[in-house]
Amino acid sequence: MIPRIHPRTHGPYEPLGEALGRSVPIGGGLPEDTVVAYWPGLASYTLGDEQAMWTATQWAEHLEDPLLEESFVTSPQGDRRAIFHLDVRLHPEDRELTGPEWAEAAHRLARAAGIEVPGEANGCRWIAVQAQPGRLDLIANLIRLDGSWHTQPAEVLRRLSTESRRIEQDLRLMPVRSTPRPPALSRPASTASAQLAAILSQLADEQTGPLATVRGLVEHTAHRIAHQPDAASTATAHRLELIARRLYGIQQDLDTTATHLNAPTRPRTAFPALPTITAAARRSP
Repeated sequence: MIPRIHPRTHGPYEPLGEALGRSVPIGGGLPEDTVVAYWPGLASYTLGDEQAMWTATQWAEHLEDPLLEESFVTSPQGDRRAIFHLDVRLHPEDRELTGPEWAEAAHRLARAAGIEVPGEANGCRWIAVQAQPGRLDLIANLIRLDGSWHTQPAEVLRRLSTESRRIEQDLRLMPVRSTPRPPALSRPASTASAQLAAILSQLADEQTGPLATVRGLVEHTAHRIAHQPDAASTATAHRLELIARRLYGIQQDLDTTATHLNAPTRPRTAFPALPTITAAARRSP
């Protein structure tokens, strides 16, 4: 399970469109169980299960409301980009999760991201969308119900990665293998193999490696192209998704190779030396 945080935006329509795989607005209610989880206070804003019939536009409007109601609230940096968007993806060989499993993962990731605080009455509005195979999207408005800006915890991506590893273990999913990078001040590697393994690990690193950055750009481009109305754009977006999947496979292969390089080598078996046959011995009968 790989978490990825998108740049914050001024509105929820584009993030929701990326989560659904098609642009918003979309007429009619969303397919059943598309929104698998949401902020606890939503029940007080709706009657019964009214939200089960909401369209994508209504969900977007619900997330956007705090931006419209609190028109002067800004981030610590002075901007109004209040929409937080996170997506996580399963390993290609993972099983498909059930609705309750997706909901559990969503609430746990929301707490790790700091957008859901247990017992907090004036927190953030957020929803979790499961509309594409093996993918979950969390979209939140960082303007709280009390009109203040919600500051997320430091190192939020590290917290999300740690919680993702726990979810993998609890739900028996394929773990994302990652060989930790050696500290900058650690002692020098004792062998050439260890040095090469460190280089491969840096290339394969899911958080800071160049391949992860390239894969993220390819995926983002695919999502943007998929929103274009012509059939050629759909085919191009699909091709880019396949490229992103191959890049992920390359990361996994590099990580496996680094692990093999770091594995201790087996000592060679020492065979007894053969006796030296002298010329005199060869002449003896």
